[in-house]
Amino acid sequence: MIFTTPPRPLDIEALFPGLAAHRATATRLHPRAGRPTARDSHVGGPLLWPADEPWPACDEEHRHSGPLLALAQLYSGDVPDLAAGPDGCDLLQVFWCPFDLHGPTGSGMHVRLRWRRSAEVRAILAPQPEPARAGFEGYLPAPCVLHPEQVTEYPYIESLTGELGERVEEWEDAREEAAYEVEDEDEDEDLALPSYQSDLSVAPGWKAGGHAAWNVTGPGRMDCHDCGHGMRLLLTVDSYEWRSDSESWRPLPAGAAARARADTGGDANRPTGVAVGNFGKLNVFACPHDPAHPHRLSVQ
Repeated sequence: MIFTTPPRPLDIEALFPGLAAHRATATRLHPRAGRPTARDSHVGGPLLWPADEPWPACDEEHRHSGPLLALAQLYSGDVPDLAAGPDGCDLLQVFWCPFDLHGPTGSGMHVRLRWRRSAEVRAILAPQPEPARAGFEGYLPAPCVLHPEQVTEYPYIESLTGELGERVEEWEDAREEAAYEVEDEDEDEDLALPSYQSDLSVAPGWKAGGHAAWNVTGPGRMDCHDCGHGMRLLLTVDSYEWRSDSESWRPLPAGAAARARADTGGDANRPTGVAVGNFGKLNVFACPHDPAHPHRLSVQ
């Protein structure tokens, strides 16, 4: 099935031509419940993992150390905005530890990435290890197949600087004030004015590439600890496909018949069952200078 994001409610570049320089594409993954195989891009399914290669384990010194949990795998041929892997690798495999017991605070997440050349894998490991238990149900992804779709994004509003940033924020503030005035005059009136922040900038949901949202901490600079280069968003793991303030991004299956019977409720909005932090999102950043350098994380 093909899932499509509805057209944006207005052309923001027509209002602010300067945004064209900041335009980026992202690939929304649109996970939906299914039975993925090791040869598929997916969330929560079996990995293309060589039978003769040790399964990754959590190396943190805590009492729950053990095999990491397979979160997702993405083939570059399926996901246009997946950043290039090192040395011609075409497959990204993502693991995490199902316990928040890492980092300086002892309560952070632990994510590990594995790039590989899929053609080099012959015999596949089966069965594949799983942690005996998890500290939080939100770490356990439901098996999902993906329906990748490329969309256009613009930077998170607080990431815009200078005159352009000021103009966009003034426009956003004016629209909010207009909506409040109409609500005050008629409580039954629902004035849905498109918002840069909610409708025109960063897409919600699982995605590869594009711009990062910074709704919890505010914009932060992510530099590579190995070489100092600015890092780019590699992957976003989101608890929801859309939220109450971003329903215009809610994807629908293509075709009138499919849309008519589409489930747009909770199962469609949380197909993976994954919950990041307080039902937020995880941004994974990678070094564009050398994708083999360690990644960095930001929970939003």
